[in-house]
This record gives sequence, C-alpha cells and structure tokens, in this order.
Amino acid sequence: MKIKIDKWLLLLVLVAISACKVSKDVSVPQENLPDTFRNAEQIADTASFADISWKAVFTDQTLVLLIDKAIAKNHDMQLALKNIDAAQLMVKQVKWNHAPSVGVNVSGSTANPSDNSLNGLTLGQFLGTNHIEDYSANLTLSWEADIWGRIRSQSKAALAQYLQTQEARKAIQTNLVASIAQGYYRLLMFDEQLRIAKRNLDLNDSTLRIVRLQYDAGLVTLAALQQSQAQRMEVAQLLPQLEQRIILQENALQLLTGELPAPLNRKGLLDDITFPDTLNAGIPIRLLSRRPDIKSQELELTVANAKVGISKAAMYPTLRITASGGLNSLEASDWFKTPSSLFGVVAGSVFQPILQQKQMRTQYKLTLVEREKSVIKFRQSVLVAVGEVSDALAKIEKLRQTQSIAVDRVDALQQATFNANLLFKNGKANYLEVIVAQGNVLKGELELAEIKTSMLSAVSELYRSLGGGWN
Repeated sequence: MKIKIDKWLLLLVLVAISACKVSKDVSVPQENLPDTFRNAEQIADTASFADISWKAVFTDQTLVLLIDKAIAKNHDMQLALKNIDAAQLMVKQVKWNHAPSVGVNVSGSTANPSDNSLNGLTLGQFLGTNHIEDYSANLTLSWEADIWGRIRSQSKAALAQYLQTQEARKAIQTNLVASIAQGYYRLLMFDEQLRIAKRNLDLNDSTLRIVRLQYDAGLVTLAALQQSQAQRMEVAQLLPQLEQRIILQENALQLLTGELPAPLNRKGLLDDITFPDTLNAGIPIRLLSRRPDIKSQELELTVANAKVGISKAAMYPTLRITASGGLNSLEASDWFKTPSSLFGVVAGSVFQPILQQKQMRTQYKLTLVEREKSVIKFRQSVLVAVGEVSDALAKIEKLRQTQSIAVDRVDALQQATFNANLLFKNGKANYLEVIVAQGNVLKGELELAEIKTSMLSAVSELYRSLGGGWN
C-alpha cells in the first residue's frame, strides 16, 4: 500500500509543478514619449481627433457610401475577416490540447503459424488447433502532463495570433478609410480643375474672337492671331488630360470598393469639404492603445514569449499517462462475456530527448533572437507612428498658410485678368497682356485646387496616423 501511495504522491507532485515556467517573459517596453506631438497645439488634452467615428469626420454622402461599400466588399478586408475566422478556429482547437486524447479500437484477427514454428507446435500441443483468433474492443486514453507549460504557451500564442488578426483588420480599415477619402478628394480636384479649364477656355475663345476681328481689320499682325490660337489650344489640351485623370480615379475608387470600373455619380464640390480649424492630436502615449499596427506588434511580443516557452519546454522530459481497457477474447462467442473478457492497462512514461538536444537548444536560441526582434519592431512602430502624426500636423499647418496666400493670389490674378480684358476690349491694352493674365490665372486656379486637395489629404492622413477609422 505504501508503494501505491508513493506513486500517487509522485504523480500529484508532477501535476502540481505543471504550473512552473521554464522561461521568463519579456514585458512590453515602456517608451519615453513626449507630452505633445511636434507642431501640435501645446494643450494637455487626452481627447483626440481619432476618437471621432469616421462617419462624423467624413460627412460627404457620396464618400460615406464609398467607405461603407469598401468596408463590406474590399478584398483585403474580406481576406482579413477570413484570417480572423481561421485564427478563431485555432484558438478553439488549442484549448483541447489540455484534454486527454481518447480513442476506440475494435479489432478481430486470426493467425496461422507454421507447424514447425514454436507458436505452431505450442498451439497444436496445448490447444489442439492450428490457428489462433483474437477479438478485442477497447477504449484508449492518453494524457500529457503540462509540467513545463508547453501547452499553456501554445494557448497563449494562439490567442495572441487571433487578436493580431483583429488588429490587422483594424489596420486595413484605417488605411482603407483614409485611402478612399484621399482618392475621393483627388476626384473632386480633377472635377474642379476641369471646370476651371473649361471656364478659361471660354475666356480664351472670347479673346481669340476679338483678335481675329482686329486681324481682319488690319489692327494686329498674324503673329498676334497665332499666339492667341496657341494660347487657346494650350488650354484646350488640358480637357482630355483631366477627363482621363477623372476616369482613372473613378476606376481606382471602384476597385477599392470591390466593384468593376464604372462612372461614379457625385454632387459634391471641392469647396464643400470642410474640417474643424482645430484638430486635436491628443497625447502621444495614447497611440500605444489606439494604433492597430502598434497593438499588433505588442501582441507579436506575446507570441514571441510563448514560442520561447514552447522551445524551452521541448528540452525537458515529457510525462505521458496512458490507459486502455475493454473486452478481449480468443473466440468470437466469448467476446462480450463479462467479467471474464474484461481487461485493463495503465501505464506512465517519461520521454527525454538526448540526441536532439543540440538542435533543440539552437531552436531555443533562435526564438530568443526572434523575441528581441519583436521588441525592436515594437519600438520602431511607436517611432513611426509618432513621426507620421508629426508629419501630418506639419503639413496641415504649412498648407493652411500656403492656401491663404494662394487664395489672395488667385483673387489678385482674377482681378488682373478682368481688368486686362476690359482694357483690351477698349483698345487700351494689347493682346499679350491679356494672354499673360489669362495664363497666370489659369495656373493659379489649378494650383489652388491642388493645395486645397493636399490640405484635405493631410487631414485624412492625420486621422489615420492617430489610429482613427476603425471605430
């Protein structure tokens, strides 16, 4: 009895120490981040522009429909959702690693040994037969004691990888929301530039008619007429170029939403898009909890810690307990007679790899290196995130200044063009002054549309870089 108690005591001790860990996890690095972003307003406020839902940020109805459609039908988003499904299945599966494996075996066999063999002579002498039958129906059970936490580490790794797929979906959505918005703003810019080109083409047509009349009356030379025609054609060639850009941008947006290339119905104008004058970036430390790519790198460190534990545990002995029981008989007629056909076997085994130690130690060292790389990648992702926010804030600040100057410049050029045309019609200015004024105002208006679009894109980039768009 004492021997049996000692055996059970040993088993309980082995199970008790199964909570032991053979490796120590590396914690997430504590980054020394500034209180505010560069170029941000010096206000200690944890609220952030990214906390706002994307539907409250991008209010243009056509844009909202595009983003909604992209979230539902974009192929990258669909792949991300399938990755989540696959990871979820793995999490459910790995939970069963703690449970024993159970199997049922039913078998029947007959053997005819050689009459000149030991088995054959024995059968003939003691059983009076030249063959032997064996019938068995049994239940087998096998269970591994998770002494070193290998199975527990597998569960941690599977859960972290599942959570990574969630963060990957968020990252795809934040990029998708920003990309759709920026693409839509470019489309509105091309629309505006096309209207500008058409308006300036009408202006050039008017000037060309006057120059032609003056040429017919002998008031100007052929060179004046040709220069007016060249100026008109320079503006005219912008139309097919801008129309091509519109088509390509429409196609690009449709593809992002999972649709085939097609025209995009819209009513919005570039000047209709507005954002608040003050865009609060919040504090840098909040990026750690809001940016999906940073959260993904944090989870990658969890996976790396788990893999270190798995590789370390593989170097230690494995305790496996097996049991088998059921019915066994030499004749089919006695197969299910109880209790005479009942049997049971219980066994325990400890397996310690020896020749594979070098290989396992190398694998363990590799997982340590991978864990160190995960720490570096996490720190890198934090730096990149802070840099992207700072860049977006700088762009917004300087583009606002540039836009203010560009608006004043275009107002001045439009007034100059109006005056030049008025003087030209009254014979107090020559055609060259008109051509120069019209060319300058065209260039200024096209540049102003580009600056407005750059400003809107910078705001979208700030929203994305702060981690907005997935909520």
